[in-house]
Amino acid sequence: MKRKLFITAALLCCFAVAFAAFADLNGNWAGTLTAPDGNQYPLTYAFKTDGATLTGTSQSPQGSVGITEGKISGDSLSFAIDVNGVKVLNTGKYFSVGDSISLNVDYQGFKMHSTLKRAVEK
Repeated sequence: MKRKLFITAALLCCFAVAFAAFADLNGNWAGTLTAPDGNQYPLTYAFKTDGATLTGTSQSPQGSVGITEGKISGDSLSFAIDVNGVKVLNTGKYFSVGDSISLNVDYQGFKMHSTLKRAVEK
């Protein structure tokens, strides 16, 4: 009985640590995406976490769009945004030590990569 109680407590602690790490994901993040044609596009996100759910907004020169289908699993995250009627899939990994996000973007089959850093509050 003590063993089951100990294992249950240990598992709960592991989940609490994982969710606490993603609590740091909340806030504003920025980076630059280089398209296959060489053009660079600024990326700005405002992330909000609630358990295993990721929500928020993406800001661009064209305006702000909501993040949909946001999920968090371990140190991985995924979400989609709508760019002019096109669903853009984003997958990534959060690195708490470097306070960065490695983000892979799939835009109509074009695969691109960016590194996001926490945006400095003004």
